[in-house]
Amino acid sequence: MKKIIIGIGLYCSLLHGVRSQEYLSFRKNGSAQTTTDSTGPYVKRTLKFEEANLVSGYYFQNGNNSAITGGIGTERLTDFANSMELRFSKLDRFNRLHNFTFDANVDFYTSASSDKIDPLTVSSASRKDTHFYPSLSWSVKDDGIRTTQGLSYSFSTEYDYKSHGLNAFFTKLSKDKNREFSIKGGAFFDTYMAILPAELRPITYPSGAEDDKRGIAYKPRNSYNASFSLSQVINQRLQVMAMIEPSYQEGLLSTPFHRVYFTNGNETVEKLPGTRFKLPVGFRLSYFSGDRAVIRAFYRAYVDDWGMTAHTTNLEIPYKITPFFSISPFWRFNSQSAVKYFKAYAQHVPSELYYTSDYDISSFTSHFVGMGIRLAPPGGIAGLLNWSSLEIRYGYYSRSNGMYGHSISAHIKIK
Repeated sequence: MKKIIIGIGLYCSLLHGVRSQEYLSFRKNGSAQTTTDSTGPYVKRTLKFEEANLVSGYYFQNGNNSAITGGIGTERLTDFANSMELRFSKLDRFNRLHNFTFDANVDFYTSASSDKIDPLTVSSASRKDTHFYPSLSWSVKDDGIRTTQGLSYSFSTEYDYKSHGLNAFFTKLSKDKNREFSIKGGAFFDTYMAILPAELRPITYPSGAEDDKRGIAYKPRNSYNASFSLSQVINQRLQVMAMIEPSYQEGLLSTPFHRVYFTNGNETVEKLPGTRFKLPVGFRLSYFSGDRAVIRAFYRAYVDDWGMTAHTTNLEIPYKITPFFSISPFWRFNSQSAVKYFKAYAQHVPSELYYTSDYDISSFTSHFVGMGIRLAPPGGIAGLLNWSSLEIRYGYYSRSNGMYGHSISAHIKIK
């Protein structure tokens, strides 16, 4: 359900730190492949295994502003997530490098607030669920014309929703390989099961439980996003990137089992507009401070047509203690305003057109701080030569409204 997105978002931020090395460092140390004459004799190019990434993570949160019970009540949630990524490559006869990536992810989570949807039965949005989301991607890099382009497909399923996603991207390097322009586009097509709180269902409406789905409503939610970025190597130490990432959503943007309580004591379900436009603008900086440290900074400004504005800053400083051991302290700060449709428990008036008591879209500030530790011994992890690195990251998340969370992950890279 909705609160799991918070855990997944924090978990993915850990994966981003785990999987990313120095930002755009390939431009500092890498070199282009030499192209060959395509009219020469054909050489068989076989598919080559590049690497595997195995990640396991655990997330725990608690708070007292559950949207399921109208903005009050427990937000206790646990999530155990696992990810396996496999990467392969192949050169074609024109010496273009094709990369193929398969990524399988599965989360097992429990949510105490979900049982409040239907306290008398085991509801479809039960306190335990499994979230499975694999993806498959392909890209081709042509050093001759300095371009990379690719496609990907993703699928996601949980008890009460299914999603299909399509993405495409194109990048172009300058002749000196110090500047890169990138454009990305994606679309996600979701279907949600419209589960209602027990006391607000019509008599003939099903609960959505495993044996009680016949006649339940299924609602669409479609999302379309784009990304435009320009990165520049300023010198051997400094690299910067600017980006703009507009997105548009339509369909069921409210959650049917989120309760809302009015000032007169009446109760209903959350109601939000059927469209939403979002516009984030960001700036990223990487500074190589000698041979041991990298300073990575990020800032993002956000605005949408629901009235929310937000500012996010992120700072991470990977530091090599030895050539084979490094630490990465990080800190993220976010400040956001509430959407114009939000009010706390029992503060809405019945005459309002839209209403929500979901604290995810309320006004708050948050901090996410932690540390990563990375080992990359020359003999491999535990003497296994192909197990090239191990990284463990821990993060603590806190909101000004009292919600907090802990996240820990372990990442093994096999090459």
